[in-house]
Amino acid sequence: MRQVLADFSVSISELKKNPSALLAQACGSPIAVLNHNKPAAYLIPAETYEALMDMLEDLELAKLVEERRGDKVQAIAVFLDDL
Repeated sequence: MRQVLADFSVSISELKKNPSALLAQACGSPIAVLNHNKPAAYLIPAETYEALMDMLEDLELAKLVEERRGDKVQAIAVFLDDL
């Protein structure tokens, strides 16, 4: 059985009845949407999704920086006064 990674859970049929009330009841926490008692999806507030996307972008940029930091052969010397 798969682990439910949310404090709140709801069946798909319950979700169809009143999704706005469920979001309000969860107070910004993720909601696990269950199908036959197994997680089928997670419902998260838009703000949380946007924050996750920002963090993923930051992680990708950090990875790119680390890759480029190791390639000093192609580095160009720059002085702050010249900028």
